[in-house]
Amino acid sequence: MVALSPLSPAEARATSAAGSRRKPAVLAFAKPGSSLLISLVASAGFLALWFLVARLRLVTPLFLASPLEVAQAFVTVARDGFADATLLQHAGSSLMRVSIAFLVAFATAVPLGLAMGLNRWVKGIFDPPIELYWPIPPLAYLPLVIIWLGIGETAKISIIALAMFAPLVISAQAGVRSVSLGRVQAALSLGASHRQLFFHVVLPGALPEILTGVRIAIGAGWSTLVAAELVAATRGLGFMTLSASEFLVTDVVFVGILTIAAFAIAFVLAIRSLERVLTPWKGKE
Repeated sequence: MVALSPLSPAEARATSAAGSRRKPAVLAFAKPGSSLLISLVASAGFLALWFLVARLRLVTPLFLASPLEVAQAFVTVARDGFADATLLQHAGSSLMRVSIAFLVAFATAVPLGLAMGLNRWVKGIFDPPIELYWPIPPLAYLPLVIIWLGIGETAKISIIALAMFAPLVISAQAGVRSVSLGRVQAALSLGASHRQLFFHVVLPGALPEILTGVRIAIGAGWSTLVAAELVAATRGLGFMTLSASEFLVTDVVFVGILTIAAFAIAFVLAIRSLERVLTPWKGKE
């Protein structure tokens, strides 16, 4: 076994100085920059592939409408309607359901998540039921919601709100847990009250995680829309898509899917813009 001799004071100072002058290693793949151009090129590639597959009839047109047929169906549905309503009316109904569900979920889930992050009793009481229902698909508890709430708008909004609730609770709780203990101790040493500590240290520190949870929740809500509109709906993008699928009107099915995707992307982009305004320090610490 080789024994390592201790460094002399002069050698230690020289090593420390060399270490301080050493530039931090930067991973080659961690270069900053926007991926917008890559996303646009990739989207154009997928669109071209879709057009080529439809043009060459590699898939039966009954099952895969071409992009041109989808565009024509979009204009027709927007002008003349489908399933007793225009595209704008269907979109308005779905937007109303998702918006109300988000407001209900946010107003209840974020305070609960913050409380779970701050208090072990609250976490111990509410964590098991949330962890139990979160992995369950909405279609699994849809019959139970119908039994409890009927087939009106309340049931539809509740299904979407439940899909949004768990991601918001978990993100708010994780946000509290991510707050730097050093900042908390510094605020307390400066004489901050519990109220000041919460509003000036805990809440700003948890905000990035909460906004990330909002993005996830919005995606979950829009993906649950079709299941929610199974409940005796007469209008809505999910209802329109399901009605078109029953009659194998594939181009209208694509119109419904792409419209839902467009609304979801618009919501997510809006939240990302809000993140840049409310948490400009995110990723720079």
